[in-house]
Amino acid sequence: MIAKTTVIADRKVKRRRALGYAFLAFCILALTFALASLFTLLATIISEGAQWLDWGFISHYGSRHPEEAGLKAALAGSIWLMAMTAVFTIPVGVGAALYLEEYAPKNWLTRIIELNIANLAGVPSIVYGLLGLAVFVQWLAMGRSVLAGAFTMTLLVLPVVIITSREAIRTVPNTYREAAYALGATRGLVVRDIVIPLSLPGILTGVILALSRALGEAAPIIAISALVYLTFIPGDPLDRFTVLPIQIFNWVSRPQEEFRGLAAAGIMVLLILLVLMNSIAIYIRNRFQSRPWE
Repeated sequence: MIAKTTVIADRKVKRRRALGYAFLAFCILALTFALASLFTLLATIISEGAQWLDWGFISHYGSRHPEEAGLKAALAGSIWLMAMTAVFTIPVGVGAALYLEEYAPKNWLTRIIELNIANLAGVPSIVYGLLGLAVFVQWLAMGRSVLAGAFTMTLLVLPVVIITSREAIRTVPNTYREAAYALGATRGLVVRDIVIPLSLPGILTGVILALSRALGEAAPIIAISALVYLTFIPGDPLDRFTVLPIQIFNWVSRPQEEFRGLAAAGIMVLLILLVLMNSIAIYIRNRFQSRPWE
C-alpha cells in the first residue's frame, strides 16, 4: 500500500513539474514574441525616421511640403497640454484619494463613488473627447483652446491617478498611524507627516505614468482641436493648439512617401518624451523610497 501511494505521489510530482516547465516555456515564448515585435517596430521607425530627425525638424512649423515640415507647434502644444493637465490633475486626484482613504466613511455612498471611479478608468478616450467638446468647448465657451484640452485630458487621467494614489496610500502600515495617534497627533498631522511622505513615491509614479498615457492620446484631442498646420506656438491657455499624435496621424494619412518618414521621426520624438517621463518617475520613486522621512 505504501509503495503504491509513493508511486502515485511521484506521478503527481512529475506531472506538476512538467506543467511548470510547460508554463515557463510559454511565458518565455510570449516574452520573446513581445520583445521581438517591439524591437522590429523600433528598428523600422528608426530606419525610416532617423534621416528626417534634425534641428530643422524640431524648429519648423507644419507644412504641406515634406522638406519644410516640422513639429514645432505640435511639440509646444504637447508640452503646454501636459503642464496644464498636471496642474489640474495632481491636486484633485491626490486630494480625492486622500479623502477616500483617510476621511470618507465606509458606507454605501462611498462604495458607489469607488465603483464609478473604477468604471470611469475603463471608458474609451473618445468619450472623454466628446464630453470635453460638449462641456468645455461649447457649453463653457472655452473654444478649441489649450485650457479646454487640459480639462478634457484631466477627466481622462483623473480616475487612473485616484486609483494609483489610493493603492500607494494603502501601502502605509496602520501601525504608523496608530503610533502617531498615541503620541497625540491629529488626523491632519498624520496625513501630512506620515501618510503623504510614505506614499509619495507611488503617488508620483502613478501621476507621471498617467500623464504619459495622456501624452500619447489622440482621440480626445481630435474632438477638441483638429488643427495640424499651425504657424504659431500657444502663448496663453486660450490659444488654439495641436499635439504630437495629431501631427503624426496627419503625416501617416498623406500619400507622399516622404511624410511617412516625417511620421516616423515624430514617433521617435514622442517616444523620447515618454521615456524621459517614465525615467523621471523611476528616479523620483527610488529617491523618495530611499529617504522617505526627509
